[in-house]
Amino acid sequence: MKPSQISDALDVAIRARRPAFIWGPPGVGKSQVVAQAAARRSLELRDLRTADRDPVDMRGLPTIDGDTTRWTLPDFFPTSGAGILFLDEFPQAAPAVQNTLSQLILDRRLDGRELPPEWYVVAAGNREADRAATYRMPTHLKNRFLHLDFDVDLDDWTTWALGAGIMPELVAFLRFRPALLHSFDPAKNERAFPTPRAWEITSDLLKQNPGPALEFDLIRGTVGEGAAAELAGFLRVMRDLPSVDFILMNPSTAPVPADPAALYALAGALAHKSSDANFGRVLDYAGRLPVEFQVLTVRDATRKHPETQHTAAFIAWAAKNSNVLI
Repeated sequence: MKPSQISDALDVAIRARRPAFIWGPPGVGKSQVVAQAAARRSLELRDLRTADRDPVDMRGLPTIDGDTTRWTLPDFFPTSGAGILFLDEFPQAAPAVQNTLSQLILDRRLDGRELPPEWYVVAAGNREADRAATYRMPTHLKNRFLHLDFDVDLDDWTTWALGAGIMPELVAFLRFRPALLHSFDPAKNERAFPTPRAWEITSDLLKQNPGPALEFDLIRGTVGEGAAAELAGFLRVMRDLPSVDFILMNPSTAPVPADPAALYALAGALAHKSSDANFGRVLDYAGRLPVEFQVLTVRDATRKHPETQHTAAFIAWAAKNSNVLI
């Protein structure tokens, strides 16, 4: 399921008051989808990293009350309000920790203490095949969850990236090389490999303007050598293009490249620079591009700058291209 479908499925699970488990490889954004689901419903999010906990952390410390042993309330256990109790890295938790939480997952109770009615349980973690030091979950515990398999989706990621401040050069590159958004082979045991999380880190590093002598090593250190080489080549192409400011001053005469990498780069740069004030000039130039790159430019521009959808230029373009704009 792509992230937007996972998000919709979580909404259903929350309404049904049933626990959900999101399975996926490292770095794809499982935790972010849960955080977005909580924010969308104005729910508090309590993020419990179960891999870091011992069984006593789950139940609380034992105390003596007369002739009875009781357990103090764990710090993560809510007593009021509304929220999502997020059991992250659950397959990496020790089996004793998983078993301690089994009653909470099925019955919404922990040693006689009941989860408040407006709190919901969601868990997430890596699969055994990912070689992420996971423990096999007991079958009785598996049977207590709704299981959702997370698949990376370029369109979903692009929508997120445009709103999250990811460098437009990286968005354009991954449009050009979508297979590199997530390229993870656990059998290779690589230190660095492309994932959505790794590209976010790459964006943060490149925003610091590290200089050409250091740039490649920084990229290689986050997404691996092969992806770094391809991105470095793409960035060279992008930097050799006419500036977007020059294009917008001369939309009818500025050169149009033939190289697909350059076209992806230009579409991303134009979308990033778009505004309601200049969108007519953006579309004047985009209209000279192959139709698929016109669509990329318009889609990304309207996602990042929704105000452009209200311009006369967009309305005229959309009417003319209604057969390709989805």
